[in-house]
Amino acid sequence: MLNKLKIGTLLLLTLLLLTLTACSPNSVHSVTSNPQPASAPVQQSATQATFQQTLANLEQQYQARIGVYVWDTETGHSLSYRADERFAYASTFKALLAGAVLQSLPEKDLNRTISYSQKDLVSYSPETQKYVGKGMTIAQLCEAAVRFSDNSATNLLLKELGGVEQYQRILRQLGDNVTHANRLEPDLNQAKPNDIRDTSTPKQMAMNLNAYLLGNTLTESQKTILWNWLDNNATGNPLIRAATPTSWKVYDKSGAGKYGVRNDIAVVRIPNRKPIVMAIMSTQFTEEAKFNNKLVEDAAKQVFHTLQLN
Repeated sequence: MLNKLKIGTLLLLTLLLLTLTACSPNSVHSVTSNPQPASAPVQQSATQATFQQTLANLEQQYQARIGVYVWDTETGHSLSYRADERFAYASTFKALLAGAVLQSLPEKDLNRTISYSQKDLVSYSPETQKYVGKGMTIAQLCEAAVRFSDNSATNLLLKELGGVEQYQRILRQLGDNVTHANRLEPDLNQAKPNDIRDTSTPKQMAMNLNAYLLGNTLTESQKTILWNWLDNNATGNPLIRAATPTSWKVYDKSGAGKYGVRNDIAVVRIPNRKPIVMAIMSTQFTEEAKFNNKLVEDAAKQVFHTLQLN
């Protein structure tokens, strides 16, 4: 019996010693689990808090709700404000739709002509109205939807893809379980409060754009095509681009809707550094409210100021 007690005591002491060693500041586990300086998270938190207060002030100034998500691929740091809240995505989704078309169709299909008639046209169709009865290639429809925000081109592409439901399935395959895609143009721009149809979050929109432009979803040749469609977007000059110097390149897609919705999603290329991926989304509180380009520009300025880029 005495021997058993001695053995039990030795086992207990051994376990206690192992536990104390594991908890020691000098243990292998504690050294490898936190390789970053202790001050780094605090500094990021302070930066984030300042950024959030600045965006809250902008909301007061413009009487709007603003959502921002920014990922700096150079540093790996992000900025966010209401980044996981829902906003009507409006026409920003056309950039992702073009990516989905490139992802889903053989590249040779881009030269295939899609025929349509006057009855297929909806409001704001500056490019498709020029070619009624003649048709446009899928590539031309993508460029019209992305660069000129042509609504009829968008609807024709959705039809070619298999409908809005199929577009959403493609997003799900991309890893997007947030976005709700439900309606065609122009109905998707109604943007009623608490209506989750045709909504997403700033973070998800930015991550989807990143997947298509900087990720492995598309081939290099497909990504080059999408970059070209987004380059010099005709509707984006007063938005994120307005907050950047001329040496930067902004590849963006804007959007607008009822309730003063004004959005811009972009990848910003800056000389001698990796790109910044960002989404700025905003809405106001009355159906007839006019969207405000300056709101998006000012939010973008705060992003670049916080990242110490201007």
